[in-house]
Amino acid sequence: MAAEKDTATLPQIDVRPPNLSEMWHSTVHWFSLHYPQILIAIGAGVIVYSLLTVLRGVGGRLKGHPGDTLGLANVVGRAFARTTHFFMVMVAARLVVSYARPPEMVLKTIAFLFTIAAVFQCAIWAREIILGLVERRTSADEGQSLANAMGLIRVLVTFALFAIALIVVLDNLGVNVTGLVAGLGIGGIAIGLAAQGIFSDLFAALSIIFDKPFRLGEVITYDQTTARVERIGLKSTHLRAMSGEKKVISNANLLQKEITSLQTLAQRRVSFAIGIIYQTPEDKAEAIPAMLKEIVEAEGHVFVNAGLVSFGASSLDYQLNFDVPDPDTHDYFGSRHSVGLAIWKRFNAEGIEFAYPTQTSFTAAPDGRAIMPYPEVQPVVRVDQPQRGAQG
Repeated sequence: MAAEKDTATLPQIDVRPPNLSEMWHSTVHWFSLHYPQILIAIGAGVIVYSLLTVLRGVGGRLKGHPGDTLGLANVVGRAFARTTHFFMVMVAARLVVSYARPPEMVLKTIAFLFTIAAVFQCAIWAREIILGLVERRTSADEGQSLANAMGLIRVLVTFALFAIALIVVLDNLGVNVTGLVAGLGIGGIAIGLAAQGIFSDLFAALSIIFDKPFRLGEVITYDQTTARVERIGLKSTHLRAMSGEKKVISNANLLQKEITSLQTLAQRRVSFAIGIIYQTPEDKAEAIPAMLKEIVEAEGHVFVNAGLVSFGASSLDYQLNFDVPDPDTHDYFGSRHSVGLAIWKRFNAEGIEFAYPTQTSFTAAPDGRAIMPYPEVQPVVRVDQPQRGAQG
């Protein structure tokens, strides 16, 4: 009895095949009664389709050519250029079908096909706009790194948008998509946990490409390493150290460090420590900052400051700071060499001696008085001079 009661409560589904003959006769009857409206609707649909084709062509002209700088108009144009013919046909049919007063089955079919076309067309537009904005945010100078990243981003964005579109279509068909959404979410979490390291390096690579903390060919310093960036990959960054060896570091690990870019400096600071002897005359010591300024400006650099900074154990210590403008065209090491050599020549010409470490020892008597470290000696007499006693 319970089984019979449960069976009675189930909805009755009509599994009979459609009566094609009846559908044909009803369609012919509809056409015979409303053929003027049908012809007008077809004409209006052709006009709508033609207008959409014109808009699609305008979008094709706005998208520009490969290699051009992308603007917002180019991004929107590229999205409109991806409009499908199926979507345009279904838009035209959906706009004019009500005027022809079609049978219920025809109206439902057109509405369903329009829903499918609109959902997937929106997914295509969203994909093109997202990818266009990403490419607009980046620059073409990233080379192979940007191409690899864009390929991966295209796959991820396409999969996500079309998965959402498919779920929307299935929901419109009356399918319960709750389990499907939950399954996709659990699967995504499992994949993310399993490939956590890979995804961290991947997103770090995207951060490097989009945020541009450094670019290909730049010289950067991290930790105790100074190197030139040779390649930015999806997993790691390849660098060439100043000493010649190749270094490979994961993108996530690299972004966790403090990075100093030496390539984009408008100017680079150079510091010199100079020590002179304590016996230097006062007027010479006082004139040293002005001398250093003249030397730096004569070499074509920007003088910052110079002066006495400390009294050393065996020297008066000065410090010179100057900037090398436009380090890309000026050799940093060559500039430091030329200024240092000019300082040495100028100090030699002025009679200013550089200090070097010296130490003087004194011997003290028992009462604390400083005495010579050796006793008084007789004056030295040259051998070739006759002695006074011999002359007498």
